[in-house]
Amino acid sequence: MAECIFCRIAKREVEAGVIYEDDLCLAFNDLHPQAPLHALVIPKRHVVNLLEAGETEAELLGHMLLVCNKVAKEAGVAERGFRVITNSNAESGQSVDHLHFHVLGGRRMRWPPG
Repeated sequence: MAECIFCRIAKREVEAGVIYEDDLCLAFNDLHPQAPLHALVIPKRHVVNLLEAGETEAELLGHMLLVCNKVAKEAGVAERGFRVITNSNAESGQSVDHLHFHVLGGRRMRWPPG
């Protein structure tokens, strides 16, 4: 089985417009943005989704949410508001089997989102 695209992005084997990186995760702009800011925050270590994340990933998950906050602030959308979304499995819309948070902002968000 070939390595997933997000693992390859995390290893910098594939260019992705990285906007943030640290030891645990990185953020990059979505290829098909749904808002002026649409970034993806991924862990460098492969985790399939929230269903697969266990207690050992609690610190990583918290760190990823703090990175979402940084990305929104650096993009200048935090004060007006932003949305963080993750999907687990196909019916929710997960298209890459690697945990990722979508950070969307820069326009009014509607509810319900789906």
